[in-house]
Amino acid sequence: MNLSTRARWIIGAFACIGLAFIYVPLSVVIINSFNASKVFSWPPSEFTTIWWEKALANDGVRAALWTSVQAGLGATAIALILGTALSFALVRYDFFGRNTLNFLVVLPISLPGIVTGIALNSSFTTVLQPLGINLGLFTVVLGHATFCIVVVFNNVSARLRRTGTSLEEASSDLGASLWQTFRYVTFPSVRSALVAGALLAFALSFDEIVVTTFTAGPGVQTLPQWIFNNLFRPNQGPIVNAVAALLLVIFIAPVWLAQRLSGSETHAGGRV
Repeated sequence: MNLSTRARWIIGAFACIGLAFIYVPLSVVIINSFNASKVFSWPPSEFTTIWWEKALANDGVRAALWTSVQAGLGATAIALILGTALSFALVRYDFFGRNTLNFLVVLPISLPGIVTGIALNSSFTTVLQPLGINLGLFTVVLGHATFCIVVVFNNVSARLRRTGTSLEEASSDLGASLWQTFRYVTFPSVRSALVAGALLAFALSFDEIVVTTFTAGPGVQTLPQWIFNNLFRPNQGPIVNAVAALLLVIFIAPVWLAQRLSGSETHAGGRV
């Protein structure tokens, strides 16, 4: 489609506004993490790395970070298994109630977090506590998995619909076993979708705070909870900025790597 010069300028202007709306606040957080002032003064009068050093040396930050990593990995593992299985079942097979089941699978991610949190808290205290399982890291993982499953499901389902079954049928016609077809045909075609879904699921779990508040027991604190609890405490603002900036840097790498891997598969013919 050919656009006039005026239309291109208008689209470019809106694109710049949208990017600025997203990245200017992130840039402010990064700059403030090097601000020598203990209060949120702008512009920074002096730059320092002391807040980064204090953030890395803070025992509370490291404990909360490890808790978030454990919860994210656990929820992502559950989401990969259940989300992938559900996507294959709902995309490749036709059965009564498939549309209803599809709706029920994607529903949790559209519900308000506080509704999901209250429902999970009631369920865990009613079902798990009589069995001796109290609120803790395990319940946080289960709570995060409810919406992480949807992310993996959507990614894998979209890839399965796009690839179809022609290559798998051809593999079977050539004498390949079910395992060989999955290993050499099916899995390579959905591999990048699994990576993308896992990364997004981990990111969603890592920054979740509402559901975590209702499913975490005493003594369990994730990094988002630590940030929220310390944001308005005296002299903690700069350290919170440093922690937020560090998370931003950490999450850029896996997303960039996943994009590069997906692009490599596309150029190499790995995708169908």
